[in-house]
Amino acid sequence: MSSRDEILGAIRRGLKRGPLPADQKAMLDGRLATHPRHLIPARSRVSRPEQIALFVRNVEKEFGTVERVPDAASVPAAVADYLAAQNLEPRFVMAPHPELVELPWSDRPMLQFEARRARADDAVSVQHAWAAVAETGTLLFPSDPSRPTTLNLLPETEIAVIRASAIVGAYEEAWDRLRAERGGAEPSGGFMPRNIMFVTGPSRSADIEQTLELGAHGPRRLHVVLVEDEPAAQTLLSEVADPRPVAAREPVARPGEIANPAD
Repeated sequence: MSSRDEILGAIRRGLKRGPLPADQKAMLDGRLATHPRHLIPARSRVSRPEQIALFVRNVEKEFGTVERVPDAASVPAAVADYLAAQNLEPRFVMAPHPELVELPWSDRPMLQFEARRARADDAVSVQHAWAAVAETGTLLFPSDPSRPTTLNLLPETEIAVIRASAIVGAYEEAWDRLRAERGGAEPSGGFMPRNIMFVTGPSRSADIEQTLELGAHGPRRLHVVLVEDEPAAQTLLSEVADPRPVAAREPVARPGEIANPAD
């Protein structure tokens, strides 16, 4: 008997219930195998450029920052510029992920880094984001030796590198992609990560007197370097359709007209 069977057996005994009838077991197995979807918000059902723009807006709404770069080779310069702008030392701990390790860091010789797990005294981390969800501006980090979880928790400043092609509209699409990469979830025989961290902006809390405090139980700053590796998504934010009603897009009144009440 496996540990899983022992745990489930203990739960059944506590509930004074035996194994499920065959029809109920078949129904549950079918649900696990088909992964039925819940309602998906309409805001994520837009074109690729609009999805990328939605992701950027939601990150910034949650107190994060975003810089869009044209290719992966531009990441070291973006990291160096961000550290300088924040008056931070050009030193960081980095995820030992192949996509990060292979970047041309030598182009920025002033940067000092180590590819490893984070320690308590690390001030800045550069992490590899596996995917992101546009509808909430959330980054996804499946636990992996090349993507240490400590990088998302210990440093005060986290820089996450994400490819535009890894941004999906809704959470369900991220789970679909994970199952496809991992060969499915248990009990179908696939391997799933130990955990997946969902990061939406820097750590914050308003538990004490309803006063927002950044860095409550994790990074105080979250900066996203977005690599524009998808031609269909390489549209400037200003070119994406304005979601506001037409009446709300005119910021200034013309001569003889009343100013827009929304301004």
